Amino acid sequence: STTSNLHTSESKDCYAIWENCLKVIRSNITDQTFQTWFEPIRPVSLVSDVLTIQVPNQFFFEWLEEHYVHLLRQAIDIAIGTNGGLKYTFLADQEESTPETIGYPYQQQKTGGNGQNNGSIVQQNGQNQTGQTAPVNLYNFGVQLNSRYNFDTFIEGDCNRFARATALAVAQRPGVSSFNPLMLYGSTGFGKTHLVQAIGNHIVSNNQNKQVLYVPSEKFTTHFIESLKNNDLQRFMNIYTKVDILIIDDVQFLANKDRTQEVFFHIFNHLHQSGKQIVMTSDCPPKELQGLEERLVSRFKWGLTADLKQPDLETRMAIIQQKTQGENIVLTDEVTEYIAHAIDSNVRELEGAINNLIAQAWLYQGNINLSLAKKVVQQTVQASDNKEISIDEIQKNVSDYFNVTIEEMKSKTRTKEIVLARQVAMYFAKELTGFTLKAIGYHFGGRDHTTVLHALECINDYILEKREMKVHIDNLRQLLKK
Repeated sequence: STTSNLHTSESKDCYAIWENCLKVIRSNITDQTFQTWFEPIRPVSLVSDVLTIQVPNQFFFEWLEEHYVHLLRQAIDIAIGTNGGLKYTFLADQEESTPETIGYPYQQQKTGGNGQNNGSIVQQNGQNQTGQTAPVNLYNFGVQLNSRYNFDTFIEGDCNRFARATALAVAQRPGVSSFNPLMLYGSTGFGKTHLVQAIGNHIVSNNQNKQVLYVPSEKFTTHFIESLKNNDLQRFMNIYTKVDILIIDDVQFLANKDRTQEVFFHIFNHLHQSGKQIVMTSDCPPKELQGLEERLVSRFKWGLTADLKQPDLETRMAIIQQKTQGENIVLTDEVTEYIAHAIDSNVRELEGAINNLIAQAWLYQGNINLSLAKKVVQQTVQASDNKEISIDEIQKNVSDYFNVTIEEMKSKTRTKEIVLARQVAMYFAKELTGFTLKAIGYHFGGRDHTTVLHALECINDYILEKREMKVHIDNLRQLLKK
């Protein structure tokens, strides 16, 4: 009975002791920092000069140990004495949890005496009292996975074969393979988001007990800032540290956001050490990321990086065929090849043109012929000065000006007059449209990009060396811009 009364008395004293600790802590940090990192802490007990405090989760504990261990030591010395110790108990991962739910199976402990935290963490496998895995409440933190983004709808080509293979391997064995983290990188519209969402969709379909969270990095930053503003960091961390698969899109946007990088660093460590899968995308490989901490970049290199390149002609044609066949629309090989040649920058722009083409066909209840395809492509690939002009118009104006036919410009004929007209038309195609050299060559009888490049060099030289050529170019430019 005496022992029981003593324990009760000491447990009550823990509140007074912790209040004294908080006075010391508050005087050494800002109000915002105090509200974020110390107000959520609850005292639990005081036994034999060892104060037990309850923190929301393991991340919280790691942050305190890394940033405020000396301040805590100072506070304990003043409130208890130099022989005082500190013990941590982790709050149950439930919103309804209170300081009285210490015995909940989610409880983890880190113990030590005299301020030294050298005990081991004990975890109860994340199960509730019924033995079932307790679900994580994502409350709209992530962006819903788009079911259209799966491996079946992803067109494979030489440009992305390795990236798709690694993504599929991760989807089949998340957190188990050595591809952790997995980073996919490449320019906008090359298919990165499609692949990482395909990973998420595959896992959700085949591992229903796995928690998948997909979120763009900019939304991750927004969530973090809102959690600080609303004094809700505990819930934020519970969300991100309890998922099984975390997919972060466009990590390059974390650049120069120091506090966001700090919190992501700890989340990354926690998940990786727990055997959880991390998937990321970026517009460049880790070594080229600017504005990110070196320790974070080094962790990105732990697993595997795979790049997605600009889709080649065959891949673009396959994408066009898949998209149109899904809408029960059949394109001729001529139209398919024209579109694939004309739009070679990225898949997103290509799909936009296809959607526009389908809409036009439905609107006018007509077939998608080459003429309609050219019109739609021109709407997608705008001239550099925002004036809508097509290569067909350029060819017509140049042919009229030099008194040659369009067929002759596209032919293999190499007479001086025809070669000059052809080179001038190529020159204006490059200046006034968004077409690549390869696409321009396609419109001139299927010539390669080196021929177009040679034409540009010749015309530039003629302009500098021959006054009459400059006059011709100026006259044609005025005609084309009317």
